[in-house]
Amino acid sequence: MELSKPWLDLEGYKKTRMLEAEYEAELAERFLRQGLVRNAAGKAFQAWKALMGAMLADKVAELERLYPGSVEIKEGRRVKKAYWILALVPTTLMKELSQLLGREAVLATSLALQIHQYNGPDREGVLSPYRNEESARGDVQILIDIVKEFLSRYK
Repeated sequence: MELSKPWLDLEGYKKTRMLEAEYEAELAERFLRQGLVRNAAGKAFQAWKALMGAMLADKVAELERLYPGSVEIKEGRRVKKAYWILALVPTTLMKELSQLLGREAVLATSLALQIHQYNGPDREGVLSPYRNEESARGDVQILIDIVKEFLSRYK
């Protein structure tokens, strides 16, 4: 299924991103069961990012106020910057964007960004914020559970 562009079909975009979040969370759980913690971390992060996109679709007016102007997307075609941000949910803006969604989303985003940095266990904490795989596994499962909880509320 092709992802709908939010500037063309906002409701279609929202539905597709919710499905994406659900599928990514399912894959993350499957990877965890198979002991593939690093892969699960990536999928859990993608699930949260997709879900943020879906939830932010209800905040277009606020996005337009915060991010005025337009951006070129292809060969002279321009879209409002707010819709471009909504389509991508850039990792560098996730903390800022989460504040539009409330306290729970801010906390979940902090966890998601922490998980996004997981590159495998690192006792010294130089290359990864997790000293061991079990610590990472626990946070990944928490994020998966949060995604599922938000999805159940949103449906």
